[in-house]
Amino acid sequence: MNTTDQEIVLSAQGLVKRFGGITATGNVSLSLCKGARHALIGPNGAGKTTLINLLTGVLQPTEGSIFLNGQDITRLPPHQRVHRGMVRTFQINQLFDTLTPLQTLALTLSQHYRHGMRWWKALGNNHRINERCEELLEQFHLAEVMNQQTRHLAYGKRRLLEIAIALACEPRVLLLDEPVAGVPAGEREELLATVTALPEEVSVLLIEHDMDLVFNFAKCMTVLVNGTVLTEGDPDAIAKNEQVKAVYLGTEAAHG
Repeated sequence: MNTTDQEIVLSAQGLVKRFGGITATGNVSLSLCKGARHALIGPNGAGKTTLINLLTGVLQPTEGSIFLNGQDITRLPPHQRVHRGMVRTFQINQLFDTLTPLQTLALTLSQHYRHGMRWWKALGNNHRINERCEELLEQFHLAEVMNQQTRHLAYGKRRLLEIAIALACEPRVLLLDEPVAGVPAGEREELLATVTALPEEVSVLLIEHDMDLVFNFAKCMTVLVNGTVLTEGDPDAIAKNEQVKAVYLGTEAAHG
């Protein structure tokens, strides 16, 4: 991918992560330009989760550097990376079961706008938060369930709420960790359409096993195998790559 004439918002350079004598991430470099639609794929055990944990600060690299908006964030803790514009969703849903989508978004926005935990006041008195809650509920098809406790929502709606929470933090870089994992087939279409319609100015790194989503969404793809980058390119090049077919997509890859 040619990034010389585009603004790079996230850059990982020579990332290495060792656990004792095991190298989980081996000299991985990755760049996301502004507005990127980038997918990170690879078989189970390829090192995708380790790499995401390095990018988000959950793990510290043994070697290498990470830059966000041109600033070195290699040693910053996760919450400081969020404040600087890097937000992640998780493969396993992490929501407050007893709160409604409206309350959850109000809480998120109150914290983001530095109002502390006074989200219940924001629901009635803060026009900025009320307006943004309404926008997010509509954008993520949650308006009709905004007053239902999260534990009663269909799983697809829970995933939509998680992405809405991430977007409420106004990310420049959004890391989507398997957004359709566990979502029943009948609920996937709405989720896929919503992911595809994310704001153009947000750079998205998608980690996903669902190849329909990957090939419909991504403009660039990085393939990890055994903790290292096997190849990178546009979806057409990846689909035709014989090495990728052999190690991940399968020799009869449907997208080839």
